[in-house]
Amino acid sequence: MKLKITHIASVAVLMFLMLTITAFAQINTPRGSQKATVSQTVGTSEVSITYSRPSVRGREIWGKLVPYGMNNLGFGTAKESPWRAGADENTIITFSHDATVQGKAIKAGTYGLHMNVRENGNVTIIFSSNSTSWGSYFYEPSEDVLQVDVTSTEIPHEELLTYDFIAVKPNSTTLALQWGKKEIPFTIGFDVNNIVLADIRNKMRDQPGFNRQTWEQAANYALNNGGDLNEALTWINGAIAGKFFSKQTFINTQIKAAILMKQDKKTEALAAMEEVLPVATVFEIHQYGRQLQSLGMNDEALDIFKYNAKKNKGTWPVHYGMARGYSGKGDFKNAIKHLEKALKNAPNAASKSRVQANLDKLKKGEAI
Repeated sequence: MKLKITHIASVAVLMFLMLTITAFAQINTPRGSQKATVSQTVGTSEVSITYSRPSVRGREIWGKLVPYGMNNLGFGTAKESPWRAGADENTIITFSHDATVQGKAIKAGTYGLHMNVRENGNVTIIFSSNSTSWGSYFYEPSEDVLQVDVTSTEIPHEELLTYDFIAVKPNSTTLALQWGKKEIPFTIGFDVNNIVLADIRNKMRDQPGFNRQTWEQAANYALNNGGDLNEALTWINGAIAGKFFSKQTFINTQIKAAILMKQDKKTEALAAMEEVLPVATVFEIHQYGRQLQSLGMNDEALDIFKYNAKKNKGTWPVHYGMARGYSGKGDFKNAIKHLEKALKNAPNAASKSRVQANLDKLKKGEAI
């Protein structure tokens, strides 16, 4: 009885060892086509692509190694397959937010990437909901989420298959496959401002929303990036008053005034700024005057520069501001007089150089 138990135990141990060896049979060795991942940020969104990188190695790529059109690969369930757009597993592409490809909408997520490459240079890029299969052997047309058509171009020889973000703009990027002498580019876009504003609204309901600076940043972003101005005004009013963290400052009042200006509420904007001028620094007042000038409000700008000169008599840069104010009004004589004073009290060589350059312009009859 004792020997029988021992024998059964031995068999069990042997079976366990065999199963263990089988489970760990796949050792880690170098791949023939090394894997790579590249990514690009657009606004606050990210697109990334993971793929395997075969080499040309003197082979004829297009039309041979990568056959044109849809093909029966002789394995798997697909009757006709596009190219896997890389080697080995699915090439996969991930969008962090809803995006567009060549102007067509695609939801945030991870997709299998395939390409139908044609002899005439046209390429259909296919985004599949199946991102976990091996290559294109199990390609199923019903799983296609999006197809877009692009045109390939000829490039200098690229030995390793490469995906590269060849252009980046504020709202889009161009991703290109480059291999052999062919480049296949396609443009990916994001609705950056609406993505950012949606994120702002969400974060303002969480911990960041218990912070005055968050409300100021939100309002400033909406102001400068085509957001809802009424929403922006609500945010900046929340930063100024009515919340436990609210506090009126020159900066947040300046944001409010800019919003009101954009809403064509000039009188309200000027009144808001008048409230905080007594607590503003000499440089804040100077910059406010410059802001008014940039809006073409030269009369109001000169009044602000005069206020600054009276409040902060003789300090830098009040005479520089007065010169700019008079120049905006076309009074070069008074502008020169104040620039000469500014030259004497400029705090450093760089400031003196700028003043002198403007003085030279005024003396030639040119506005500054």
